[in-house]
Amino acid sequence: MTHLQAVERAVRTGAPHEILSTVRDALIEHFEAIEVDLLVADYSSTVLQLVTALPHTAQPLAVQTSPEGRAFISQEPYGKYIAQDGTVELHLPVTVRGDRIGILTVRLPEHRCTSRAVDEMTGIAELLGHEILVAERDTDLYLQARRSQRLTLAAEMQWQLLPARSCARQEYAIGGQLEPAYDIHGDNFDWATTADTLTLTITNGMGEGIHASLLTNLAVNALRNARRAGIGIADQAALADQALYAQYQGAQYVSTLLLFFEIATGRVQVVDAGSPQLWRQRDRTVERVVFEAQQPLGMFDETLYEAQEFQVLPGDRLVFVSDGVYGAKSGAGEAYELVTGSCRGALVRRDECDDPAVRVV
Repeated sequence: MTHLQAVERAVRTGAPHEILSTVRDALIEHFEAIEVDLLVADYSSTVLQLVTALPHTAQPLAVQTSPEGRAFISQEPYGKYIAQDGTVELHLPVTVRGDRIGILTVRLPEHRCTSRAVDEMTGIAELLGHEILVAERDTDLYLQARRSQRLTLAAEMQWQLLPARSCARQEYAIGGQLEPAYDIHGDNFDWATTADTLTLTITNGMGEGIHASLLTNLAVNALRNARRAGIGIADQAALADQALYAQYQGAQYVSTLLLFFEIATGRVQVVDAGSPQLWRQRDRTVERVVFEAQQPLGMFDETLYEAQEFQVLPGDRLVFVSDGVYGAKSGAGEAYELVTGSCRGALVRRDECDDPAVRVV
């Protein structure tokens, strides 16, 4: 039995809140680990926080400036030598199918830090990520550790509604973020994949606070219910529209962009039902992809929707933004706009364009 198999067996028989201690014991036994810690990314993905029992008192580590953050960003193991006692501090990504959860930090003797050992411990860190996702059904330990501040109730509901923050396959990679992370209202993204297709929705429920969150929850679950019935995206939109109108009689509505990708051909069907926008970067050209606008979901009774089509090519980057991004203004009153050059076609404020490290929003 390999070390990974032994750890997997031990983890799956332990209690959900004891996963880290089980992994720690295994790393001590099999790799002579001296210290083992788990850090998870907070909701804004700007800091890494130590998983401990409440209350959490350890100082958060900045993703951009710490060795742990370097491993988190690069998604590669990163080692740091501790000269005074001859040990190595190894930072291993805890990631599940592209969804970055955090970092497993292991301090061990230098002679045990071989290439084979690093590979095995990297596999253990990946296993830990899978087990954390399962354990979160039964314990709040890992979700509590992610919080650098308190979530609003609306934000709590919205984060729980997401499928994940990212997903990666050989054919594509998806990443999304909701901001302000601790006080979000009606924004949401959702996806579902099969061997041959990808369905993606970007949703923006009107209003603020709990009212926007409740509205978006109904819309997203109505869309999922229709999608899981195996019908096309035009009919998914129509059924969600009926559910929202039946509840709110047109007083509340949801803006949604629905996309259905055929992975083998790059053919995409789209229903544009509101404010979310799509921008495409192809080679060095960035442009907005405009569709025929249709009514937001729930605005009118029994609205009929039609799917349009466009084509994606290998290497295309698609950026989806809600009006909370392109409608936002800087402190000086400047609107976000499309810029090129050193910013590589990101949606940013013009005064940010000289920074080559600006992230695509």
